[in-house]
This record gives sequence, C-alpha cells and structure tokens, in this order.
Amino acid sequence: MSDVTVWHNPRCSKSRQTLALLQENGHEPAVIEYLKDAPSKAEILQALVKLEISAHDLMRRREKVYKELGLSKESSDKALVQAMHENPILIERPIVFANGKAAIGRPPEAVLKIL
Repeated sequence: MSDVTVWHNPRCSKSRQTLALLQENGHEPAVIEYLKDAPSKAEILQALVKLEISAHDLMRRREKVYKELGLSKESSDKALVQAMHENPILIERPIVFANGKAAIGRPPEAVLKIL
C-alpha cells in the first residue's frame, strides 16, 4: 500500500494507462473519480501549487464547455478554478499525487518522477 492518489477518469485511455502503470510499479493508489466527486476549489488550488502550473495550464481547452463559458488565457485564476470546480471535465487528467508533489499523466510515465 502506498500514499498515492489519482484523479481518475475511467473513460480516458491515458488515465487508465497511468493507473495501470502505478499498479505495475507496486502502488495501489486511492482513486478519485473526479467527474463524479468534483474537487473543491481548495483542492484544485492545492493541485496547482503541487503541479507548479497556472490554472489555465490545467484546463482542457478543447472541451465544449470551455468555449461556452467564454474562458481564455486572459481569464482570472479565480474564474478558471471556479469553472473547473463546477465543470470537472475541464480538468486535465489524470493527476497523480504522491510525496507532497503532483504530476499529470501525459504521458503516463511522467508520474513516475514523483513516486
């Protein structure tokens, strides 16, 4: 058992590959299906700090709702975090948390650096 958590979307191939990679490397992460259990604004902000990226860099900008909400690079971090909380489909996936750090599993091997 390890202290690893993954924000997971089972319908996403990269998310499934990342989860399998973690398991192959001896980790049984806590799996949070973030589309069903949306992260709080505070959790999103913590993820941004651990990822060391901007709110805009965490967004899935090709999602229809991104355009519908009129979001852009000029949108405030507050507005982007609120949008991700209310529409978790906007959050890039998967995100793995371990050892006080986080990594986006794109490619899946990117998460190995924080284990």
